[in-house]
Amino acid sequence: MTAFALYALTIGLCLSCTSNGPAPRRAGAAPAQGVEEPASRQFRAWLEAFNLGDRAGLVAYHGRNFPYEVASSDVGTIDRELELSGGTGGFDLRKDERSTETTFVGLLQERNSDQLARATMEVDAAEPHRVRRFEIHPVPTPDELRVKRMGQAEAIEALRARLDGLLAADRFAGAVLVAKDGVPIFAQAYGLADRERRIANRIDTRFRIGSMNKMFTAVAILQLVQAGRLRLADHVGTILTDYPNQGLASQVTIDQLLTHTGGTGDFFGPEFDTHRLELRTLRDYVTLYGQRGVEFPPGSRWKYSNYGFLLLGVIIERLTGKSYYDWVEAHVYAPAAMTSTASLPEESSEPERSVGYTREHSRAPWVANTDTLPYRGTSAGGGYSTVSDLLRFANALVRHQLLDAEHTVLLTTGKVTAPGGKYAFGFGNDSEDGVRCFGHAGGAPGMNGGLFICDSGYTIAVLANLDPPAAGQVAAFIRARLPAH
Repeated sequence: MTAFALYALTIGLCLSCTSNGPAPRRAGAAPAQGVEEPASRQFRAWLEAFNLGDRAGLVAYHGRNFPYEVASSDVGTIDRELELSGGTGGFDLRKDERSTETTFVGLLQERNSDQLARATMEVDAAEPHRVRRFEIHPVPTPDELRVKRMGQAEAIEALRARLDGLLAADRFAGAVLVAKDGVPIFAQAYGLADRERRIANRIDTRFRIGSMNKMFTAVAILQLVQAGRLRLADHVGTILTDYPNQGLASQVTIDQLLTHTGGTGDFFGPEFDTHRLELRTLRDYVTLYGQRGVEFPPGSRWKYSNYGFLLLGVIIERLTGKSYYDWVEAHVYAPAAMTSTASLPEESSEPERSVGYTREHSRAPWVANTDTLPYRGTSAGGGYSTVSDLLRFANALVRHQLLDAEHTVLLTTGKVTAPGGKYAFGFGNDSEDGVRCFGHAGGAPGMNGGLFICDSGYTIAVLANLDPPAAGQVAAFIRARLPAH
C-alpha cells in the first residue's frame, strides 16, 4: 500500500494481448486534415461504451472489435471493465499523447477523482482495424494537467459540491473535517450510519478507522523511547525474550517494525478468516503466527506489515505491564482529549458507532460488513474514532502535547521510500506542490479513512462507513485544492 493509500482502486488491465508483437505500422504521409486515425476512432468507440457502463454495449463492442469469442474467453474481461467503469465513474479523455493509424495513446481522468491513467490501444492496419492490444494503467499527473490550487473559500465550496454529488450517487457516507491552524473551517456529515434503521451520520459518529490506529501505536512507542524505556535499535527479542521464533526476534529491530522494513508479514488471509473471532488479545496473534520467520532480510526493503505493528503493541504491554488498550487510552487519547476513540470489542454496544457497508462490486447492493470484522481492533488497526477526535490528535501532536519537539520530528519525518512517498514511524510523509503532509489512511471492507496534517497549517480528516476509496478520494480532492500556505 502507499503511505496514505488514498487511491485504492487498481486500474490495470490488458484487454487483449497477442504473441505476434505490435501491429505493423504503414509508412507514408499523415492523414488528410480532419480525418481521424483508425486507432483513435476505435479507442473513442470503446470509451463511449465503457462510460455508459452497459454490459450489452460492451459485449457488442468486443464482439465486433476483439479477435476472440466473447462468449468463451472475454466474459471476465467485460466484468472487469464494468467494475472499472463503476469504480471510476467513467473516464474523460484529457490529452491525446500519440495517434497513428495503428496506435493511440491518451491520458484519461477518472470522473470520480483527480487520478489520471494512460490508455494504449493498438489495432490492425487492415479493415476492420480490430484491437490487438489494450492497456490502462494509473500514472502521476503531469504538471500541465495538475489541479490548480484555489483560495480557501473557493476550495471549500468545491469540496461541498463534490460531496453533494458523491452523496447523490451513493458513493460517500461519512464525515469530513477541514481545519486551518487547528480550527475547523468545514465540518459536515453525510449519508447514513445505519441504513436499516435510517440513522444519519453526524460529526460525532464513530467510524472504524482501520490502519489509522498505527499512528497511535507509533506515538506510544516513541513516548517509551523518549522516556528511555526503549531504544529504536533494540531487537524484538530484547523485550520479548520468549518470542516463539528466535530468528525473527534476534534480527528485527523496533525501528524496522515502525517503518515496515522488518519482513514480519501480514496476518490477514485464510488463517485469520478461520480464527477471526478467536483472536481476542494481542498475545493470541503471537500464539497463532509467532512461529513464522521473516519474509526477507530485515532492513533490506519496505513491505507493509500489519503483524509488525501487532508486535509493537505486544512490546508496549511487556514494557508497561498494562494492556495495550489501557496504555494508549491513558497516554495518547486522554492527553489529546480524544473521548470518542477506542478499540472495544465489536460485540460491545457502542453509542454512535456506524455500521460499515461493503459490496462485491460497484453495482451490487451495500451490505453490512459484520462478517468481516475482527473480535476487536489491535495495535495494527481496527479501532474507531471521529473526525473531531482525529483533529484533537493532530493538534496535540503538532503542539508537542504527546511528544517533545525532537521526538515529534523523529516520528513524522519520512525514513524509507514507499509507494506514493516516504514512510516515517507509523506515519506516511509526502509532498504535493511543495506542501508536506504526514498522516495515515485506513481501509477494509465497509471502512475507509484518512488524516493529513500539512505544513501549510491545514488538517484534513475524512472517515467513511463504505468501502475504500470513499474517504480517500474526498481527502485527496480537497488536499489538492487548498492553498499552499
